[in-house]
Amino acid sequence: MASHPGPAIETSARQRGTADVEADQMVARVVWYYYVGHLTQHDIAAKLGLTRLRVNQIIGRARDDGSVRIEVTLPLAQCVAMEDALVRAFGLEEASVVPAVPGLADTQRVVGKAAGLMLERLLGDDQDIGIGWGRTLRATIDRLASRRFVKTRVVALMGGLTRGSGTSTFEVATYLADLLKADCYYMAAPIYCPSEDSRSVLLTHYGLADVMRRAREVSVALVSCGDLSEASLLASTSIVRENVGELVAAGAVGDLLGTFLRADGTAVEQPLNRRVMALAPRELAQVPVSILASGGTNKAPVVHGILKQGYVNRLVTDEACASRVLAMHRADTECTEETQHERPVSGN
Repeated sequence: MASHPGPAIETSARQRGTADVEADQMVARVVWYYYVGHLTQHDIAAKLGLTRLRVNQIIGRARDDGSVRIEVTLPLAQCVAMEDALVRAFGLEEASVVPAVPGLADTQRVVGKAAGLMLERLLGDDQDIGIGWGRTLRATIDRLASRRFVKTRVVALMGGLTRGSGTSTFEVATYLADLLKADCYYMAAPIYCPSEDSRSVLLTHYGLADVMRRAREVSVALVSCGDLSEASLLASTSIVRENVGELVAAGAVGDLLGTFLRADGTAVEQPLNRRVMALAPRELAQVPVSILASGGTNKAPVVHGILKQGYVNRLVTDEACASRVLAMHRADTECTEETQHERPVSGN
């Protein structure tokens, strides 16, 4: 078995009473001895005068609440092979593939944290950073270190919902801006306007027009995508549920920033796409650094379409989604080759 890489351990003592600080220090000692010192739980219990059960509880709680962060630095060969294949297949600048985990929430968490690692390397001051919404992007921001970027602006790339969930556009944008100590610009409108005319009228407002301009000019964009199941944040809204039959009939497999796409990545002809208050996929394609963070086999059709059209230049996903996306790409390639082979050769 390969040796366990040294994990990065992060602990913090909060400014509270003396008893609370001492408790925090005990937690810090337990997790340090376990993850860095490689002591057994039995040895830690004996060293600190605790029961083994208590040590086990401290370690489990610290891992769950984010006090401990473990980063595996050993490359996973199959994931690396998929990353290389995705880069070659779709002309990406970069791809990150993490092992698949069971459950939607855990998939969103691990894909989000991997996206955070990628974004961390790309961040610098004096940037306009565009952000979408969703649980995966919230997990991405959780992975970032707090800092002060005095010249950076965070720009919401889409309108929002009328209810809060911790993962709506306004909440995710605010969370990122607070973390970076940056100004934040909101697209203060519903994700879908009542009509095309009302959308046009809203965009004449100088504030919304300015945010839309800023959205088109961001240098870094972080987005996710959704399918048409109710597991998707957007598909669970009443306005999309009311239109899901028409969307499916039009060939939609999912959305990118609220624009519904076919399996080939082109936008479907459906009224919601003409009423969406968001950066369009073709405009996202012009952003210098764009990261799509999304995982799960249910997302594979829309992820494949997004990559096929070149709307983003970086991808973070899991093995299950990556495997299916690559299979769809191979099927596409084989179909194209067969069509070219069967095409009659014109005579002189």
